[in-house]
Amino acid sequence: MNHRVLSVLMAGLLVTSIVTGIVAADPPQPGTEENGLTENESATLWSRDSDNYISQEEYRQRYGENRSAVRQVANGTDVTFKRPPATAATWTRNDFEDLDAGGADTSVHPSHADLEDGVFIDDAHATIFAVQPSTRGHLESGETPLYIAPNGTMRGFVDYRVRVPNGSSSGNTTIEWSLTEHEIEEARLKKDGETIATEDGSHTPALDYQIEDDWSANLTLEAEISARLKKTTRFDQGNRTDVDVTYRTESRNVSDAIDVEIYDLSAYPYYAEYPNGDAGVAIFQSRPWQGYTLTEDGDARVRGVWRFYTARNTNWDTLVQSNRTDRTTVESDAIPVYVHAYPSRIGPRAEPVRDGPELVDTWGTDHPSPVSTIGDNVNIDIVNQSYTTTYGVAVRAETVDREALHVAGIVRGVNASIAEPDGGSERQLRRSNLSVKVLEQNQSQATLRIELQDNQTGAPITLDDTRQYPIRGTTRNGYITVADQRVETNESGVAIVTIDEPGIYTANYHPGSWLGHNPAYVTDSATARWHPLGTIEGWFALVFEVGWQLLPFFVMFYAGKRLLRMLGPEDIFQQEL
Repeated sequence: MNHRVLSVLMAGLLVTSIVTGIVAADPPQPGTEENGLTENESATLWSRDSDNYISQEEYRQRYGENRSAVRQVANGTDVTFKRPPATAATWTRNDFEDLDAGGADTSVHPSHADLEDGVFIDDAHATIFAVQPSTRGHLESGETPLYIAPNGTMRGFVDYRVRVPNGSSSGNTTIEWSLTEHEIEEARLKKDGETIATEDGSHTPALDYQIEDDWSANLTLEAEISARLKKTTRFDQGNRTDVDVTYRTESRNVSDAIDVEIYDLSAYPYYAEYPNGDAGVAIFQSRPWQGYTLTEDGDARVRGVWRFYTARNTNWDTLVQSNRTDRTTVESDAIPVYVHAYPSRIGPRAEPVRDGPELVDTWGTDHPSPVSTIGDNVNIDIVNQSYTTTYGVAVRAETVDREALHVAGIVRGVNASIAEPDGGSERQLRRSNLSVKVLEQNQSQATLRIELQDNQTGAPITLDDTRQYPIRGTTRNGYITVADQRVETNESGVAIVTIDEPGIYTANYHPGSWLGHNPAYVTDSATARWHPLGTIEGWFALVFEVGWQLLPFFVMFYAGKRLLRMLGPEDIFQQEL
């Protein structure tokens, strides 16, 4: 293997070590803007591009330069991430600077812009370019909310053209029109109709916002455009000309709106201590979230089902330049890139894989696969069947630093504040005492008596596995397995099981999650042995059974002996006598 190939492979390993998967993108073109990113970072942005891989040699011949190893890998793959990357927002912020308006007689707009025409102002629009930090969540078909950070920036593009009437002449009257001034007076950001940010007139407003205590909102970018025209009328009176000057002014409000989910996390942790000293931690969120770390150095961590990729908003691939007589479509110099979150086939993970935290439980709501929402040219390891959102994740670990507990969201830079749950965070986790013995037995079956108690107090543990949260009542989730049977204990903590095969039987207690019980218990097991020879009656039955089984042989032996005596030579019997 030559050195060049080895370098590419090593780069591929580097990429896959910091990301979770790979998919396809068009090869980066020479001279591609990097917009504040490194060459390798910018190569990972384009999940929605085609996957037509070209070799390094072909690339060199086509563009006259070599690619970095990571760009070469990204040319043939798409890249997914364990955490929401910052690259999308960095690219978008810098690429936005390349967005140029068209001047007084030309309006520039994306094809999806909502254009408005007035008397003099035509093709006017205010179009949202990007709201960031944000992440587009792919939950299921028809449910792809845009989660935005509580503090962020909305960027927009505003443009228009002014239609100046043609001059005219009739008789001794001549009319001329001219544009005296035009401007964008103000750009506003509204939340559910209320203005929360303003900016003086600009074709590319960037409005910072701060939204608190809201779950969702409708954000509107609004711009006020005005134009003032001068109308000059000349009356030819022969030896003199009378001039009449008037002004016409027009103002138009244009807007664009988007529905968003305000992604403001609050984490509700629950803690337990196992009898052997291990720590249990569980955290619940009612929205998708990335995961949490258990120690200050971040080495011990757990992630939910969500992974990430970045892709451009294809609505901005081209722009339309329109003037009084023509419309021309051109490639856009500015393309917003977004972070997308999707449920991965990899599923929840705890790290380090060896000697790290142990995933105890995950829970959430069930959704069908959102694969239909991903779009073309995005090849990622998305679940292809129904999945459970990991809104809750519980782990068991040797060490947990509660002060260093760090909960991260799916929106870049949004971390959860730790809040005390109603009813407290602590859960008692005790040992249980499971016992099993043979209560009755006969030759064909035996009856086992299984008893489950609190090892500390001796109180019976009553099981009802159909019980639901929250914590209340005298029963608890859980069950006992023995002899391929699944049983629950009664109010006395006792379960009776009948078996019909001799052998050694081990009963195992499977307790419900410690999240829904206080106190909760750890698993326990107990063994009983049953065999018919374990009693006098069993030995008597064995002797009887053996004798009964051997009876035909005794009869045959006796009959044979008698037959030989009757038919055989007499000397044989005489010798015997």
